[in-house]
Amino acid sequence: MHNTDRTVPPSSYRERLSPSLWLLVSAAVCAPMAAVVFSPIDTTLALVIGLAVGVVLVSSLIIAAPVVAVRDGVLHVGRAHIPVAELGDPEIFTGEAARSARGGELRGDDWHLIRGGIDGVVRVPVSDDDDPTARWVFSSRTPDRVAAMITRAQRGR
Repeated sequence: MHNTDRTVPPSSYRERLSPSLWLLVSAAVCAPMAAVVFSPIDTTLALVIGLAVGVVLVSSLIIAAPVVAVRDGVLHVGRAHIPVAELGDPEIFTGEAARSARGGELRGDDWHLIRGGIDGVVRVPVSDDDDPTARWVFSSRTPDRVAAMITRAQRGR
């Protein structure tokens, strides 16, 4: 489930960190459970409530998923944002290296947004001495593209 938005200009990047298919299926399983609860009252009502529960849960998981974006010289990860001019060179991690980057190598002064089920990790040092955060560490399905867009934005293209 790769949700890179194709409507953004080529000088920007946007990716929704949507939940994994298994999480969406798990949420959808709540629909028949809700229907079973209301089936002794009325089967039509139970069907409507079950369907509504499934739609609300799945759509809220997708809508509430954080977005990683690079636009107008600013890196946005979830609700947080930082100018790319205050960042160093991004590092890309996948596989076992990504597991370490989001696990044992994660420091107390790192700002992070980690999503389960997304393998890639981008780690970017903060070069602003007044910022108490040392690095940004966040998940991405396409960490190479995010890092390239950060680097491109830092160069002013």
